[in-house]
Amino acid sequence: MAIPLILPNLWFPPPESLYVTAMSVIGLSSLASAGYSEIKGKHMQYSKFLNVGVGVANKQKEIKLSSRNGMLLLYAPAFLVGLASFFLFPDQDFRFTLLGSALTVHFLKRVLEVLFLHKYSGSMALDSAITITMSYTLSTATMIYAQYLSRDFTEPSFDLKYVGVGLFTMGIIGNFYHHCILASLRKEGDKEYKIPQGGLFDLVICPHYLFEIFGYVGISCISQTPYAYAFTLGTILYLTGRSYATRRWYISKFGDKFPKEVKAFIPYVF
Repeated sequence: MAIPLILPNLWFPPPESLYVTAMSVIGLSSLASAGYSEIKGKHMQYSKFLNVGVGVANKQKEIKLSSRNGMLLLYAPAFLVGLASFFLFPDQDFRFTLLGSALTVHFLKRVLEVLFLHKYSGSMALDSAITITMSYTLSTATMIYAQYLSRDFTEPSFDLKYVGVGLFTMGIIGNFYHHCILASLRKEGDKEYKIPQGGLFDLVICPHYLFEIFGYVGISCISQTPYAYAFTLGTILYLTGRSYATRRWYISKFGDKFPKEVKAFIPYVF
């Protein structure tokens, strides 16, 4: 009984906005559904899953982008939304500034990784790229707007924004570190997949997803709006399904060479 009594002290009251309420429900349910689809083998058509479960006829009909251009399409609009928030909503409080900064840095990091870090071996389906970029862009805009609508509300009794800054920092550093490990697996022109090693890859196959979750939990703690919590929960559910599917893909590709003790994304557990 203590937990339900504490929960209202952890977030701002929901704003009287049909849009934000609808986006909270749509975002959580769509991400949860996408995570379940990953577990069932119906993948978003990008990265190593591009040709998994796609028939020959469907492959021929698909419009594809280069992986580099596709990933830029995923992240650049959300980065621009975060950057624009400082001009569209000037003179906001410190929490709003922290949130806008975290979202902007999060997607700027991704854009820079696309341009200077990641190695590419294929293409990306245009419809998947559009779906993902709409999710990132709309969620970023909605999170900022929900924060703006909360400006006149009483602050939550438990102030989590500094905890959020710590979690976000840990998440973004850990995610970048493991992306560097993934990038180092391939030399120029190498298109073969390898089993990653080093860092937390010795314990889980998707530590970059684990740290991405830390980052989003940090963002939701900075924000403390119901929408931010809902989107973060949806992201956790999606990345759980994605991690499970990734581990299954590695086992199918490498068989007995894949170390069975390596979990999906929670060391020793899942």
